[in-house]
Amino acid sequence: MNFQDKAPKPPRILCIGMPVRDLTFNTPGVPGRGSKENATGFGEICGGNALNAAIGIVRLGGRASICGPMGDSKETSSRFIFEQMAHEGIETKHLIHMPGLVTPISAVMIDPSGERTIVTFRDPNLWHVKLPDFDTLLDDCAAILTESRCAEFCTELCAEAVRRGIPVVVDVDRAMSLREGLLNASTHLVFSSEPLQETADVTDDAQALKKIAKLTPSFLAGTRGPRGTIWLDENGGIQETPAFPVHTVDTLGAGDVFHGAFALAITEKQELRQALRFASAAAALKCTRFGGAFAAPQRAEVEELLNHGHAVDQASAGH
Repeated sequence: MNFQDKAPKPPRILCIGMPVRDLTFNTPGVPGRGSKENATGFGEICGGNALNAAIGIVRLGGRASICGPMGDSKETSSRFIFEQMAHEGIETKHLIHMPGLVTPISAVMIDPSGERTIVTFRDPNLWHVKLPDFDTLLDDCAAILTESRCAEFCTELCAEAVRRGIPVVVDVDRAMSLREGLLNASTHLVFSSEPLQETADVTDDAQALKKIAKLTPSFLAGTRGPRGTIWLDENGGIQETPAFPVHTVDTLGAGDVFHGAFALAITEKQELRQALRFASAAAALKCTRFGGAFAAPQRAEVEELLNHGHAVDQASAGH
């Protein structure tokens, strides 16, 4: 008997969003208006919130399926992105090519501190995508991870997932309307600090979380980079999870790796504080390397950081 055949499959997380082709430039600084700057390094990778999160999920031991619109199948960008996803082991059968449209593309400038400045073009017609039917997408689905900007085409799917008892994690990286359907078509809302304050129209993260909590039953958290994560416990109390101090060289994709790791931890039934620490460790390790989400860590590295406070040697972790 082949006992490997009996081994349970890792959870499959459906990541909803728009894949992006990223052209990355390492620069001494962000150029001023009308000026020129010589880059010290260049890379061509693929990204976008959902794709980056999917990379993080797979490297941490989960399965990831990506769903959303892409440009014409004959595009160079489209072929490049599919090749990269195949290499990472990401399931792509739910991606939708939209004839004649352009796959999103970004120019990313990374300064010596690791901070990134991004200019992105997304074809406006991509938002008119129609996703496959609910049963097709939710079959064997342990969780959904999406971004708030995709609410236009994924809210009904997320609401159905919640009705079926499937967790829905939303990455909120821009201000939401307080009447936004995803507030209730979700189980976990994880904001970046600035959109959190803009959504609630207050300048304090804790007060913003408490204001939004009156409108949704979802778990609420706000990520604050090196200042860690602030969140509400089941009693509405303010809790904080510190970030892991690391030498940062590239923050591109770190937030997405955080969300992917958090979604995976939720499917693994990790307790919330543990899930947030797991996500923080994954994001911190990603920040220590160039390459966007393609610098996301393996599971052994994250566990080493969690258990001992330092990273394991990359070679022994399978890099």
